[in-house]
Amino acid sequence: MNKIITLVALLFGLTVSAQNDNCNCCTSQHEAFDFWIGDWEVTNPQGVKVGENEIIKTQANCLLIENWVSSNGQSTGMSQNFYNRQTKQWEQLWIDNQGGNLKLKGNRVGNQMILRTDDATNQDGKTFFHRVTWTANDDGSVRQLWETIVENSTSTVVFDGLYRKKQN
Repeated sequence: MNKIITLVALLFGLTVSAQNDNCNCCTSQHEAFDFWIGDWEVTNPQGVKVGENEIIKTQANCLLIENWVSSNGQSTGMSQNFYNRQTKQWEQLWIDNQGGNLKLKGNRVGNQMILRTDDATNQDGKTFFHRVTWTANDDGSVRQLWETIVENSTSTVVFDGLYRKKQN
């Protein structure tokens, strides 16, 4: 009887181990953006609700999907976010109903996920890029700050939102 119990325990242990080994996206790098997962109400710095955002993890922990709706319902968008093992970076592709899109890449530094676009040239011939920083706050909220940075010095805030989990 003890041999059967030992065999069952061994087989169960191997099955659990094999399941964990088959999870290609169950690494600390793939979990670095998990603080953003949730069903959120988003407010501006003045505390006014600007929208709602739902972030889910799917595809066997390999993909974060964002679904944004502004508070007036006129602006919507979504993003796909994933950790690219080849480049060792997080990448985001954002597309909205206004025809806008952003391709961002970067990594987590401390309690912040910092992603940015490649450099581009504006209509004045100046180099610029977009940088979006998500900060995991101690109270469970998340701040998202989107900046446009020109000539690596002048910064303009495009969006500043505080995410708080919706109350059920």
